[in-house]
Amino acid sequence: MLSACGGAKLSVADEQMARGEYFDASKTYRKVYNKLTKREDRPLRGEVAFKMANAYRMLRQTARAAGAYQNAINFGWQDSTAYLYLGECQQAEGRYQQAIESYRAYLDKVPGDKRALTGIAGCRQFMDKSQKSRYVVRRHPLFNSSRSDFAPMYFDKAFDRLYYSSTNEKVTGNRRSEITGMKKADIYVSAKNEKGQWGKPEPVEGELNSEFDEGIISFTPDGQTMYLTKARRELNANTGVEIFTSTRSDAKWSAPVKYEITADTISSYGHPAVSPDGNWLYFTSDMPGGYGGKDIWRVNLKERAGSLENLGEWINTPGDDCFPYMRTDSVLYFASDGHPGYGGLDLFRAEMTPSGGWSVFNMERPVNSTADDFGITFGPGENGFFTSNRGDARGYDHIYSFELPDLKINISGWVLDRDEEPIPNAVIRIIGNDGSNQKQVARPDGSFSFPLHRGVSYVMLAGAKGFLNAKQEFTSDIAEEDAEYNVDFLLASITKPVVVENIFYDFDRATLRPESKVALDSLADVLRDNPNVTIEMASHTDRHGSDEYNIGLSSRRAKAVIDYLISVGIAPDRLQSQGYGESRPKTITKRLARQYLEFKEGDILTEEYILALPEEQQEKADQINRRTEFQVLSIDYHMY
Repeated sequence: MLSACGGAKLSVADEQMARGEYFDASKTYRKVYNKLTKREDRPLRGEVAFKMANAYRMLRQTARAAGAYQNAINFGWQDSTAYLYLGECQQAEGRYQQAIESYRAYLDKVPGDKRALTGIAGCRQFMDKSQKSRYVVRRHPLFNSSRSDFAPMYFDKAFDRLYYSSTNEKVTGNRRSEITGMKKADIYVSAKNEKGQWGKPEPVEGELNSEFDEGIISFTPDGQTMYLTKARRELNANTGVEIFTSTRSDAKWSAPVKYEITADTISSYGHPAVSPDGNWLYFTSDMPGGYGGKDIWRVNLKERAGSLENLGEWINTPGDDCFPYMRTDSVLYFASDGHPGYGGLDLFRAEMTPSGGWSVFNMERPVNSTADDFGITFGPGENGFFTSNRGDARGYDHIYSFELPDLKINISGWVLDRDEEPIPNAVIRIIGNDGSNQKQVARPDGSFSFPLHRGVSYVMLAGAKGFLNAKQEFTSDIAEEDAEYNVDFLLASITKPVVVENIFYDFDRATLRPESKVALDSLADVLRDNPNVTIEMASHTDRHGSDEYNIGLSSRRAKAVIDYLISVGIAPDRLQSQGYGESRPKTITKRLARQYLEFKEGDILTEEYILALPEEQQEKADQINRRTEFQVLSIDYHMY
């Protein structure tokens, strides 16, 4: 049967797959699969479908892989990993509910498997579409060709040269890769011009590029040495990758030289990343001693002997953990399909803990997608480039830019007088516990606006000629989101009486009611903010009652306010009390005219005026006349 179905071709496909020639293997498996059309061929067709699916999965063609795994299951293929891989491919396609069902089917056969449990956790975690970061992601128009372009890397801290790998049609050599079906990758570079614009990418100069695959690079801090991944390809031997070095001279790069990490010639070594201090080389390998799949390791570049170490279970999983990038000596970025994610490879940020472990965080949408996201490099701030094959059914990689916009946190408001009229040219200061100190003059309409930082405590002070100062304190939120705060300042006049709202007494008595405490505490704060001011505290009654009685009642009420202010720490010699009874009727201000439409600005609420009003308006006028107010007496208390 094998002979009749092209068994030799099946063995060829298996050999291609074993050597890592996934593109060629997928084509051969497809030819064999299409010949198996008879009913008795079903068991073999299931096997071929499974192997073909594996080839598609390695090519990151997840839609084709998912279909082939489903066919393998339908044809009765008994390898339980078909359900696991099907779940991974469905997850990479964003079909989370179907992926969960496939993972569960696998767990029925292999209870407790960590990769399946992690897959389910990732699906559940990221089914929430609202979960996303503030990064803005765009496919870069200049660094992408019609083929794969991937693994960008800044040359140095000037951030004006970007290197990356490309399989475009102009690369060195004519042979296509048995692994990907594309031409073999070369390293390209783009430089910024004097205007800060990226120039046309060109192949790096020198002897670096060859007919083999070169890519995934990192530089030493001095910029003189490049570490790169280079594919090892020998006839009838497994395809693997190794780490090479190239040195720079006169802007040209030398022919690569193999960098020996261990004597192991079977394992693959790639994705080099030099630490910012130049002491360590981080890399990816499937060498023995890891946690499964590909792991991230490191070796000391200065004292290599005995320094090789695996980054441990915080970073490495039973899946693939790869593409390390050390942003600082304690912050690592890497790609993984073994940590909970959206599907395929996701990008993760890992921060070293004081105990030597790592805290790992998924970078979330839109940096991560259901496809493969990997190969990140950072510019001068929260911006840079990374690689993704999102939206490409062929599995081709493309370079994307990312940027974290500055948070827009502002505080704005108005400086007004107690009649709620704008005070032009008021001066506002805002001081933060982060050391910031800003000053601004209010606009003609009294408005102002300041930019802020999140999680900072601020003190604000507003002042203007002819008015008392006012102070406010607040702390901005720590949430990573835009925020708009509002605060208004109501400044008290130095030249005219200022009503203190919400002062309440028991009926016909001078006893302050508890609800007056808020207003009186606010007045005490004004006096503390203006320590050189003395005031007269005045109380006024309405027209009811005798003059003698009203003078006595208002005097007692004014003294009750003074006693309270003294009890909260205001010096007695800054305070005077006075009861005016009904002798000083209130003049309607602009604010009162807006509040009480039956009165006009400038109306004086004398007894004669009130008696001429309708009865329902008389009580309102009496209410306005019953008031407690203060008047500034001096502004030079203890100044000499």
